Amino acid sequence: MSIVAADNVWILTSTALVLLMSVPALAIFYGGLTKTKSLLNTMMMVLVAFSITSLLWLVFGYSLAFGSDVAGIIGGLEYLFLQGIDPSQPAPAAENLYHYLFIFFQMTFAAITVALMAGAFIERMRFGAWMVVAALWATFVYFPVAHWIWGGGFLSDWGVLDFAGGLVVHETSGLSALVGAILLGRRKEAVILPSSLPLVAIGTGLLWFGWFGFNGGSALGMNPQAVSAAFVTTIAAFVGGFVWMVLEWIKFKKPTSLGLFTGIIAGLATITPASGFVDIFAGLIIGILAAIVCFWAVVSLKNRFKYDDSLDVFGVHGVGGILGAILLAFFAKPEVAEVKGLFFGGGLNQLWPQLAGVAIVGLYSVVMTLLIFKVVDRLVGLRVDMDAETEGLDEAIHGEKAYSREI
Repeated sequence: MSIVAADNVWILTSTALVLLMSVPALAIFYGGLTKTKSLLNTMMMVLVAFSITSLLWLVFGYSLAFGSDVAGIIGGLEYLFLQGIDPSQPAPAAENLYHYLFIFFQMTFAAITVALMAGAFIERMRFGAWMVVAALWATFVYFPVAHWIWGGGFLSDWGVLDFAGGLVVHETSGLSALVGAILLGRRKEAVILPSSLPLVAIGTGLLWFGWFGFNGGSALGMNPQAVSAAFVTTIAAFVGGFVWMVLEWIKFKKPTSLGLFTGIIAGLATITPASGFVDIFAGLIIGILAAIVCFWAVVSLKNRFKYDDSLDVFGVHGVGGILGAILLAFFAKPEVAEVKGLFFGGGLNQLWPQLAGVAIVGLYSVVMTLLIFKVVDRLVGLRVDMDAETEGLDEAIHGEKAYSREI
C-alpha cells in the first residue's frame, strides 16, 4: 500500500482534534469541576502530564509501543529518539500514512491517557509527585499495554479488539485512578463544589468535538469505517447524556447540567472500543447501557465504598471502557468491520478474548499503579499537608489565583 493523500489529511485533522481533547478541553472540563481555590492546579496537572508523556513518547515511548515485537511483551528500541525515521516514508503500522504522522497521532493518545488520571487526585496531590507518577505510569503501564493490543503484542495475537482505546486508554487510566485515589485517601472537603459549570459545559463540547478524531481517526484513513465510527460515537454521546439526566431526575428529583455532561462523557468513553465495529443501532444501545452502568458506579458504588475519586475517572472512564470492550463482543457487525459478534452469528468467539483482555490489562494496571504510587510516596511523598489543602493548591503550590476574588 502506498501513501494516500486523503488519509493523511484526515489523520492530521484527527491528530489536531485529539490534541484539542487535552489542550484545552480536558483541562477546562476538570478545572470547571474543581473548587475555585485549586482550579489552576488541576488544569496544570492535565497539561504537565500531557507534556511529560509526549516527551517520553519521542524519546522511547513510540519505540516501546510500536517497535518490533519482543516476545509479545514490548517493542524494540529501533526508534529510540525517533532515530532512522525518514519523514517521507510510510509507517510500518499504517502504510497509507507518513511515519511522522502516525507517531504524532499515537502520541496524543498516550498523552491524554495519562492526563485523564489527574481527575481522581485533584485538590490533594503534590505537583512534583504527580509529575513523577505521570512519567513512571506512561513508561510502565501505557507503553506496554499499547504494544500488547495495538503494536503487535500477545493480546492482539489472542484476538483482543480495542478500536480506539477502551482498554488501552480508559480501562488503564480508570482503574489506575481508583488505585491512586484510595492510596491518597479522602480529601478534607470531599464534597464537589464545581468552580464553574459553564466551563464544564465548554469542556464537554470540546471533548465531544475532539472525539471525532479519537474514534473516527482510529480507522487510520478516510474510509467508511471512519465515518461509521464517528456517527455511532455521536449517537452514544447524546443518548448517554439524556439517559443519565433522566436517571438523575428519577432518583434525585432534579435534572442537572452536571448529570447531562457526565452522561455524555460516559457515552463517549463506552462506545470508544466498539466504535469501529458496531452499527447505529448498537451505538444507541451502548449509549443507554453506558448511562445506566456508569450512573450506578458513580452514585451507588462510590458511595458504598467511600473512595474519593474526585471527578469520577473510574466510574466514567474505567467502568465505561470495560463495559464497551465487552459489549463489542455482542454487537460487532460483520458489515462494519468483518467481525462477528454474538448477536450476528459469531457465538462466543470474540467474548473470550475480550474478557481475557479486560482481566489482564486490569490486573496489570492495578498492580503497576500500586507499585508506582508506593515508590513515589517513599521518594517525595504523595499528599500535600493539611494547611495547603485548606488554603487551596493554587496559592499554596503555584502562588496564583484563578480569579481576583472567590466566586
